[in-house]
Amino acid sequence: MNRVELQALAERERDAQAEFRCRLLCCASTPCLSSGGTAVQEALQARVSESGVDAEVQVVSTGCMGPCSRGPVVTVQVAGQPDTVYEQVTPDLARRIVDEHVAQGTPVETNVLPADMPFFAKQQKVVLANSGVVDPERLEDYVAQGGYAAMANALREMTPEEVCREIIASGLRGRGGAGYPAGLKWDMVRKEQSDKKYVVANGDEGDPGAYMDRTLMESDPHRVLEGMAIAGYAVGADQGFIYVRGEYPVAAKRLERAIRSAERRGLLGSRIMDSGFNFRIDVRIGAGAFVCGEETALMASIMGMRGQPVPRPPYPAQSGLWGKPTLINNVETFGNIVPIVSNGSAWFAGIGTEKSKGTKIFALAGKVNNTGLIEVPMGISLREIVFDIGGGIPDGAAFKAAQTGGPSGGCIPSDYLDTPMDYESLRELGSIMGSGGLIVMDEHSCMVDVAKYFMEFCMDESCGKCVPCRVGTVQMYRILERVTNGSATHRDLDTLRELCTMVRETSLCGLGQSAPNPVLSTLRYYMDEYEAHIDGRTCPAEVCEMTEVPVLELVTAGHGHNGAGAMHTEEAA
Repeated sequence: MNRVELQALAERERDAQAEFRCRLLCCASTPCLSSGGTAVQEALQARVSESGVDAEVQVVSTGCMGPCSRGPVVTVQVAGQPDTVYEQVTPDLARRIVDEHVAQGTPVETNVLPADMPFFAKQQKVVLANSGVVDPERLEDYVAQGGYAAMANALREMTPEEVCREIIASGLRGRGGAGYPAGLKWDMVRKEQSDKKYVVANGDEGDPGAYMDRTLMESDPHRVLEGMAIAGYAVGADQGFIYVRGEYPVAAKRLERAIRSAERRGLLGSRIMDSGFNFRIDVRIGAGAFVCGEETALMASIMGMRGQPVPRPPYPAQSGLWGKPTLINNVETFGNIVPIVSNGSAWFAGIGTEKSKGTKIFALAGKVNNTGLIEVPMGISLREIVFDIGGGIPDGAAFKAAQTGGPSGGCIPSDYLDTPMDYESLRELGSIMGSGGLIVMDEHSCMVDVAKYFMEFCMDESCGKCVPCRVGTVQMYRILERVTNGSATHRDLDTLRELCTMVRETSLCGLGQSAPNPVLSTLRYYMDEYEAHIDGRTCPAEVCEMTEVPVLELVTAGHGHNGAGAMHTEEAA
């Protein structure tokens, strides 16, 4: 397929979609599927067929629409009218939607989300622009939205160096957590001299509560593939790999289907779009190890070895897969490439802050009324996310903290609710952007227990290669366990701080180096809770069961009892 044929396909698909007076978009992402989405879509399709309106009403299986806790979600699109979004749709409600909304033009009054709901109104969708709109298993749907036009433009109008310069000028930073400028990494790989180069998309998100990458791969797989192909052209690679968690079967299946359909159309494989550019993409399934999100461990896993980190340098850009220069970016990073190439670097750089450009996808979870997947401009305040988009804290409870960055991040207290959500601001508070997990906690959360939870996660997920991480996380967890059961002393806190410094400064990879962050941030902002656990042996949030006492008190009590007994014996004599 060449550029002209691509444009013709896009026009045909848009014309075909325009023939339907109504489109019923059914979310088929993992959360909605798990809450009965398949039955809802089948009920919609059956009722449309029974009503004899197949020629004018189209039922479409789409990706995530955002409000994941309200699924299954269905959007009704009628030409000339604003979209109507239904939440918690059942098969019975689905049939009513067809009978009343589609057939009679009267929306069903129940389960309708307000059109001006802040959850939608305050978002800015760049990476997720197609999510919830296109059928992720139909290449034609993606092409109708302008898909693969950016790649066609890059191959025809730009040199590899110009593509790299465009990404540098955009200010795009890696969305996997480190925030390294993506364009600089691309240019490093481009300048390496080698007969073989690779491009890798890291889809191995393992942070508790995070599902940004999974959603993008499930909802818009062709956007990831196109971004990878543009990267391959820019750096001189002819082979790409997408590393997907084994827990993401839907994402893996849709990626495989997307790759096959793109190959059949000549959009991947040999001589892409009648050019001299060859690029093949394969999916690799991980075994569930959190440490494989670290790039050197990820590469080892792709090559069939045990997923363990190795020291750097050399960096993957110099010596990666099979000793060849390798570009590794997060899935969301590749999702930004198409809009940058399509709209220009200046457009992208106009979104966000001075040093943090573009948008960021967050998985909003925890004690907040509206949980789900959101995409917001960099620099939006934490308050806007929690109280506007998130709808505030349930049951009128007080906000206590927001945890960002997963096990590598930190906890942000209420005093900093107006903090801009960008790389620099979060780092100043002792947290990180991370891949996008954002967990909200209310007054009923114990921050010591939160620190213990994340430390237990890091302890369990340590690969065991280096002693500081393997042993240090265990010792830190044991101290936190003593704090939460009432047997800790202030000396334990001193030891905990020393361990945090040692593990952070001497661990081999990012997992160990960042493991102390949740502990350090809670010590920094919630020292009063640690003191309550130690001095008063009480948990202010009433979460921890203070069933033990410090060993020193037991010893002291024992000495006191023995001494008293001896005195009474002497008096009796």
